[in-house]
Amino acid sequence: MLYQAYQFQDDLIAPLRDWAQRMQTFTGASFWDSGGETTSYFTAAMEMISRYKITHERPDFGIESVMIGNRDVPITIETKLDMPFGKLLRFAADVDMPRPRLLVIAPLSGHFATLLTGTVRTLLRDHDVYITDWANARDVPLSAGRFGMDDYVDYIIRFLEEIGPGSHILAVCQPCVQALAAVAIMSEDRHPATPRTMTLMAGPIDPRESPTAVNKLAVSKPLSWFKSSLISSVPSRHAGSGRRVYPGFLQLTAFVAMNKKRHEDTHRKLFSHLAKGETAEATKIKDFYDEYFAVLDLTEEFYIETIDRVFQKAELAAGELTHHGRRVDPGQIRNTALLTVEGGRDDICALGQTSSAHDLCRSLRPHLKRHHLQANVGHYGVFNGRRWEAEIYPVVRNMILAME
Repeated sequence: MLYQAYQFQDDLIAPLRDWAQRMQTFTGASFWDSGGETTSYFTAAMEMISRYKITHERPDFGIESVMIGNRDVPITIETKLDMPFGKLLRFAADVDMPRPRLLVIAPLSGHFATLLTGTVRTLLRDHDVYITDWANARDVPLSAGRFGMDDYVDYIIRFLEEIGPGSHILAVCQPCVQALAAVAIMSEDRHPATPRTMTLMAGPIDPRESPTAVNKLAVSKPLSWFKSSLISSVPSRHAGSGRRVYPGFLQLTAFVAMNKKRHEDTHRKLFSHLAKGETAEATKIKDFYDEYFAVLDLTEEFYIETIDRVFQKAELAAGELTHHGRRVDPGQIRNTALLTVEGGRDDICALGQTSSAHDLCRSLRPHLKRHHLQANVGHYGVFNGRRWEAEIYPVVRNMILAME
């Protein structure tokens, strides 16, 4: 009933948002607009009300061109592979020279792959970029079957096969575990599409290291609590009707609650910018929250297995992770260079959790391993923003270039 209750509440609020949207139009007309401070504040309030919503469809990446070298190069997004629970997208740049092919593995944790738009935009300067575009589970019919951790690893391997030999991967946050598992399996099988480099950024390879509030919550309750309290069935109006999911709006609520005051302060600033007509400042905040409030649902099996196998049992770090019953051994990785990146102020994935991958990849020679600790950045700053572009990205680029 949880999902149905949320849907009912959203349906009740929808007319209010629609009314506020229309009032914005009216205040823009000469009949109403007095140009005074009262009207400005009223218009700002109406826009704030109209924005009081969560969306469930992937926003556009909005990457139409990127500066490559000294020219602005058009970018076309191509679907290279379309599977029930995710697509492989390519950001095709109109350039003649060959560039390193890089698969960005986006997290499946309540947001769409567009959360990494800034990451992709930066990577496109020097790379032929692909990304995993995970589907919203509520839009996937029951006939498509299940999607758990093993299936996630299967998708990564299948995507790498589509890209072809000699590629590279970069995983952000949650999929670092599955990325490492996929490379270990491919390495053991001597798969021709095994990537040349593997960049793991702020991921829970060993969540037992310096546990954060997120880690502590995951181990504080039994799996039965997560199943009974957080899992719900998709309402009948959606294509995935009846599928058991962990709703994206719950994950968003949890993320907002972790930094409630910061989000409240930001929305106060947004109201002030709107009332004062400071369009550029307001647009920057609105663009962020348009993306942040776009959520997707996770299948029950993927969410519960992640809680169980990644956080509660830490199977990968404990040497107990299996893939379709087969033991995953990162020690089989011998030729894929490893780069791990952590943020000094990350309150989701703390120091040591990602760098523990180096101990697991025991067969890699020292020159194929590198760790980068970025001081004074939180979780989001590891893969987006000023320090990502100026200090972290050059390390990623140089690792990939060295293995080309």
